[in-house]
Amino acid sequence: MAVKSKPFEFLGAQVAPGHRQQFELPVGQLYTQTDVSIPVEVVHGRSKGPRLLICAAIHGDELNGVEIVRRVLHATWLKNLKGTLIAVPIVNVLGTIHRSRYLPDRRDLNRCFPGSEKGSLAARMAHLFTTCVLQQADCAIDLHTGAIDRSNLPQIRVHLDNQKAAELAHMFGVPVIIDAEIRDGSFRGAGDDLGVPIITYEAGEALRFDENCIAAGVRGVRRVMEELGMIKMRVKRAKATPVVARSSQWVRAPVGGFLRALKPLGSRVNKGDLLGYLNGPLDSQGEPILSPCSGIIIGRSNLPLAHEGEAIFHIARFNQVDLAEQVVETFHSDMEDHISRSEAPIT
Repeated sequence: MAVKSKPFEFLGAQVAPGHRQQFELPVGQLYTQTDVSIPVEVVHGRSKGPRLLICAAIHGDELNGVEIVRRVLHATWLKNLKGTLIAVPIVNVLGTIHRSRYLPDRRDLNRCFPGSEKGSLAARMAHLFTTCVLQQADCAIDLHTGAIDRSNLPQIRVHLDNQKAAELAHMFGVPVIIDAEIRDGSFRGAGDDLGVPIITYEAGEALRFDENCIAAGVRGVRRVMEELGMIKMRVKRAKATPVVARSSQWVRAPVGGFLRALKPLGSRVNKGDLLGYLNGPLDSQGEPILSPCSGIIIGRSNLPLAHEGEAIFHIARFNQVDLAEQVVETFHSDMEDHISRSEAPIT
């Protein structure tokens, strides 16, 4: 028999079992002294269960996660929730207002955790979010995209030495898992210090909505919630188990020029394969770009301009690249079916 929940205390208020409530976490003011706050919604189930945090836009221009959080909050499968969902669609609200990855002082919020109550703007925001939100969670999913003009294949980044985080990564069900060391000042690092396992979902490009990446993110959150026992429903299982990359490498432009990329995101490449050309405006062919290794393209530049040394392709290496290729192909096929059955896709 399910254990009944007690009221959930959040920001000085109590959310009754079976209810949901929206909050505004104040983070400062604009130049006009207009108050700025982080929007939060808490959905508290009637029965006791895990407390899951999902958050997006720690980098203010990474917007796919904003839509993922919105769809999760309005999903019918939240109706009989066990436990508590803490949903934060925009963490770095000042960055989002300015369409920027960074805060107005050019600091990266994801390098300022756990923050300081009396530090810089970024440090204060990180401290507030850590103490008021992260500390309330048992585990968390942090939603990201690639940078401006740079797309990522749907992937999970996690420090696999953390067993609980590794389990969450496999629950999510996207094709590629990257074993990523925890960086100083990162949100994942703050979670690690608090004993709160965090996985990072990376998919798509900054300042762009990508339906495939959004739908995969919603499905991934749903799968995690099911595996944690927060929801009960028949979820179509991933047709292939995610594969863990043993390493990854950025391919950099050997010369400056106009980039003619020949390999799309998710392509399998072998060492020496032609990835594209860099040419001047009058060149007939240009400088060939060859793959330095075998693997799967998990990130690439979408901009047809590159300076010498600029990162243009991101290739993940695998112990079994054939298996990785199959998993990625299965994922794309499965997502096409999934999108056709979901709400009207963003185009």
